[in-house]
Parts: sequence; structure tokens; C-alpha cells
Amino acid sequence: MDFTTTVLIIIILLAVIFEYINGFHDSANAVATVVSTKALTPRRAIIYAAVLNLGGALLGTHVAKTIGGGIVDVSSVTQTVIACALIGAIIWNLFTWYFGIPSSSSHALIGGLMGAAMMHSGYKVVKIDGLVEKVLIPMVTSPMLGIFVGFSVMLLFLWIFLKSNPEIVNRNFKKLQLISSGFLALSHGSNDAQKTMGIITLLLLSSGKITEMEVPLWVILLCAMTMAFGTMAGGWKIIKTMGSKIIKVKPIHGFAAEVSSASIILTASHFGIPVSTTHIISTSIMGVGSTMRASAVRWGIVGNIVTAWVVTIPACMFMSALSYIIVTKIVHLF
Repeated sequence: MDFTTTVLIIIILLAVIFEYINGFHDSANAVATVVSTKALTPRRAIIYAAVLNLGGALLGTHVAKTIGGGIVDVSSVTQTVIACALIGAIIWNLFTWYFGIPSSSSHALIGGLMGAAMMHSGYKVVKIDGLVEKVLIPMVTSPMLGIFVGFSVMLLFLWIFLKSNPEIVNRNFKKLQLISSGFLALSHGSNDAQKTMGIITLLLLSSGKITEMEVPLWVILLCAMTMAFGTMAGGWKIIKTMGSKIIKVKPIHGFAAEVSSASIILTASHFGIPVSTTHIISTSIMGVGSTMRASAVRWGIVGNIVTAWVVTIPACMFMSALSYIIVTKIVHLF
């Protein structure tokens, strides 16, 4: 095995590590509310989410192509750039997981890719149109949609079941949550797993292993399986934040939040938009909670989450740029 192939395999392993961390970091997206309402035990919820994450990852490659060719100029991407992008994103994901902050793995990866690529080739390497259309606009609008759709769906449920017995309603919605949480896990796999597919495909393209931005089948299967195993590991700290610290979740609230967020995420996946599943499910929960009363949402926790959203891309740009400087200096020593 030559040196170039060895480096390629090492970077693919880095991508697999990121995807695994993404799985347990973002598993809270699909299972937090269903665990909080006790519709499923934590272990069963995680396994259920893992299987449907796997299924969602096999639904398409539109998001992968956006990550691979829509954010930075492909001709300026090297193996070092991709390796440092992954290092920055991995560090950020582990940091936010440790403190139980539901940040965006998607934006971590995008920020990492931008930071390393800009350090290698300058700011002109970033495709401004693609960044604005596929990242910045959805970054602002998708949380707003999460709040609006979550609030609207919950308001509709409150109107429909206004005169119903609350205990009976929640008992039925606890059963329905088995469907809604599965729907959310499927949507999560359809968007998040594709981001690492895009990075590995970009790596293969920059290394001359493939000639066009088409995701190989083995890359799809590798990322799908890795995310499923990562989900099975579970991100319990973030699950606690999502499931109980934002609002006190009942089955009807969980169902409304899950259906709302899953619908938005699947729509984004269809159009190749790499949204943050974390942003969307968090804001859907906020929207649902707001129908009770504004004070039902713990806005202090929400403030910490929003702060993480705002700083994720610049923080990962900085860490990946710093990683690029360190890695290139080490390489020059040899």
C-alpha cells in the first residue's frame, strides 16, 4: 500500500469517526421526546431510531452533492483540507456533547470545510451563492419554520381535542408517538448521513479516485451503517436537554413536535438543503411549548442553545483553520 492510499484511508476513517459522533450527538433529535413521555424505554427508542436512521440514509444523495460541490470550489480542496475540516467538526461536536448542548453537526462540518479551504486557497474558494442559498438562508428560516409549524400543529390539536379527556388523549398520543418518532428518525437519516457521504465523495474526487460528483454505493452504505451504530450509542446528555429542559413534554406535545420537524427536514432533503435537524426539532419543541404559555418554555436554556447555533460555524472555521496550520507544519517537518 503506497503513502497516498494510506493517507486516503486515514481521512476516510476520520470521516467515519465524525459520522459516528454525529449519530450519538444527534440521536436526541429523534428520541428525546419519545423517551421523555415514556412512550418507549431509552434502549428501545435508540434501537428504533438507529434502524430508521439507516433507512433514511438510503433515501437519496441530494444533500451529499450540495456538501461535496455546493459550498467551496472543488478544485481547491485537498486531502489536508478535508482532514482538517473533519478535525474541527469532531472537536466541536465532542465539546457540545460534553456540555449537553444540542448544536448542529451539519453547520460544524460546513464551518470546518470553509475554514480549512479558506486557509488553503483564500476566501474566494467559498461559493457565496451556494453558501447563502443552501446554508445561511435555511439556517435562519428553518428554526423560524420549526417554531411556526410546531405552534400551528399544536394549536390545531388543542382545538380538535378541546373537550376531550386529557388522560385519554395523551394515552392515544403516546401510541402515535411510535409513528412520529420513527418518521423523525427517518428524516434525520435522510439529511444528516448524507453530509459525510458528500465529504467522502469530495475526498475521492480530489484524490482522483472518481471523476464526477456521484456518491459511490459503498460510501452510502458505510455512512448509513456508521450513523446507525452511532445512534445506538446514544447521546444521553443532549437527550436530557431536549426532552425535559426546554419544556415539560407530554405525548401530544411530543407527537406535534416530531411531526412538525420531520416534515420540514424531509422537504429540505428532497431539495438538497443541508439543514440542522437539531435546530428544527429544538424550535419545534419551543413552538409547541409556546401554545401553553410563554413561561412554559425555559428561555434560559433556549438562550444557551441559540448561542451555540450562532457560534458553531465561526468556531469550526477557526478550529479547522488552526488544524490546517498545525497539520501543514507537521507535514513540512517530514
